[in-house]
Amino acid sequence: MAIGFSYWQDRRNFVIHVLESKWFMVFGTLLIMSANGSGYMFGLYSNDIKSKLGYDQSTLNLISFFKDLGGNLGISAGLINEVSPPWVVLSIGAAMNFFGYLMIWTAITNRVPKPHVWQMCLYICIGANSLSFPNTAALVACVKNFPESRGSVIGLLKGLIGLSGAILTQVYHAIYGNDSKALVLFIAWLPPVVSLVFLRTIRIMNTIRQPNELRVFCNFLYISLGVAGSLMTIIIIQNSLHFNRPQYAASASVILVLLFFSLFVVINEELKSWKLKKQALKETSQDFPISEQLPVIAENPLTPEPHPVANRVMTSSFKTYLSWMKTIFKAPDRGEDYTILQAALSIDMVILFIATTCGAGGALTLIDNLGQIGSSLGYPKHSIATFISLISIWNFLGRVVAGFASEIFLTKYKLPRPLLLAIVMLLSCVGHLLIAFSVSHSLYFASVINGFCYGAQLSLLFAIISELFGLKYYSTLYNVGAISSPLGSYILNVRVAGRLYDKEALMQMKALGIVRKAGEELTCNGGKCYRTAFIVITAVTLFGSLVSFILVFRTRKFYQSDIYKKFREEETAMTQITPN
Repeated sequence: MAIGFSYWQDRRNFVIHVLESKWFMVFGTLLIMSANGSGYMFGLYSNDIKSKLGYDQSTLNLISFFKDLGGNLGISAGLINEVSPPWVVLSIGAAMNFFGYLMIWTAITNRVPKPHVWQMCLYICIGANSLSFPNTAALVACVKNFPESRGSVIGLLKGLIGLSGAILTQVYHAIYGNDSKALVLFIAWLPPVVSLVFLRTIRIMNTIRQPNELRVFCNFLYISLGVAGSLMTIIIIQNSLHFNRPQYAASASVILVLLFFSLFVVINEELKSWKLKKQALKETSQDFPISEQLPVIAENPLTPEPHPVANRVMTSSFKTYLSWMKTIFKAPDRGEDYTILQAALSIDMVILFIATTCGAGGALTLIDNLGQIGSSLGYPKHSIATFISLISIWNFLGRVVAGFASEIFLTKYKLPRPLLLAIVMLLSCVGHLLIAFSVSHSLYFASVINGFCYGAQLSLLFAIISELFGLKYYSTLYNVGAISSPLGSYILNVRVAGRLYDKEALMQMKALGIVRKAGEELTCNGGKCYRTAFIVITAVTLFGSLVSFILVFRTRKFYQSDIYKKFREEETAMTQITPN
């Protein structure tokens, strides 16, 4: 009886050990990210918004811009995360997500009177902005828990956000079939539920780096690649066979089972840690069989020296102001902890911001207009859904490849991440030109290229920010950098692509002798709808790549040094003061 009780007590303690471990925290973060990519699913329900509410393309692009603005304007989430534990940030995000998308669902299902455009912009901005709260809380906690593997961490976690659009699509079809309006209801309740389940799991932990840390993240990567490969196969089959709901349920079950394989990695690692911990306790009890009260040696604490009078004089308001101004404009060395203002006003941040505004803004414009581009070129609905899923998958691959590959190139060859950022922007120009000139089957290749490049740009952006400006205020700086995407989207999507699309659509209606009625949606057909817009986007993206090369030149010496030396020294000090 006693042996049986001891066995179950040991099992219970092991379960608690796993649930409180840093690797289970990573598992929780992976699932949160896997359910947090609804911002990339706009193309699946944008036509419902356009047709049910009678919007033209410029109005739809304006709503799309506020979706991008909300999804990337996460400074409020960053500031809250600076002063609050992650569970507070996750709770706020869950509430905002449910409210924003629920209101959109009630609008397109006619459960409420037709809202004004500004109300739809507000709803989608709130819903999309909610995603920045779990993104910030979970990702920043992971980066701070694993600072020497930040490239791999950011690539993996941001990659799953990109992949989550395809994951959610499979689960949505399994539950709701092909009802695209129900998709909005689905993304209103699922992400909050996942965040609330792991509310107490996501936290910053003071742990010592394990030698096999990168290997464990590679195991998570292999599972994620398995999910991506399975999704790719399923999407190809679905495009040929047109699945019904039971078949969607089977495919969604396969994806969810693969996702939960990560839990076995966690259990395996924590089982090793548990055995080492028990062995250490056993050896300690053998070394000290008799409990003796050790003598307490009291030391007189050093009496702090009184502050000299000069210090009190220096606290005058004018001198304090001068000191504050000097602190802002005299930034620390690259890699040290910048304040928020120091980083925001630095030349490096300005260059990085301009480059990603051009590069990520162009890629995001293609992603948001994919449904309309497909319709204008005559692709069927199921093919457009395939393109959107392809973007999600290649978005994921771009993020993880950029994260892991840049980490390897940096540690082994001292290759700066800004150089990879410039190369990725050059590659994305190819995808834009395919759309501009309506090459045969161009949408397949363009969705792959731009999905990959957009994901790679985001992983590289957030890794570069953490390296150049430190981790102390990373919660906020992470979101400062993210503003570049919606800004670029507003300029290139709303002001360029949307207006040129509507202009071409009106010309086509005029040529056919059709007069547009008030409240009627505006539709354009043919390759000319987006030709001029994507030629402009290509030129802007090329400019962004050239700007990135300036940052490569400025940071080349920094990346030639040992940028992780500081973290190894801190871990050595922690090891020395931590008892065995």
